[in-house]
Amino acid sequence: MAITYTWNCNTVDTYPNKDGKNDVIFNVHWRLKGEDDTEDKNSAESLGVVSLNTSDLSSFKAFDDVTESDINSWVESALGADKVTLIKASIDKAINEKINPTVVTKTIK
Repeated sequence: MAITYTWNCNTVDTYPNKDGKNDVIFNVHWRLKGEDDTEDKNSAESLGVVSLNTSDLSSFKAFDDVTESDINSWVESALGADKVTLIKASIDKAINEKINPTVVTKTIK
């Protein structure tokens, strides 16, 4: 079983004006969804908010030019590789729990 991960980082908080730049993104609301390749398409997701460093705007990219790929890369970088690995492991565990539950709630008749 393989799990495919998909980022959704489309919601951001911006400073309308910071250091002469408009719409400076400083927070990204992210969601990472994992989905397995089985017929049932089991999925799980994690979500959060990450702050971006806006102290140096020398490599500033205008809001209208920011792509989904840019945002995803910024989020992964801000979280760090170890944290992304932990998030994916948590998603994997949740999907595996759906496939092979360790606890099942039943009703006595």
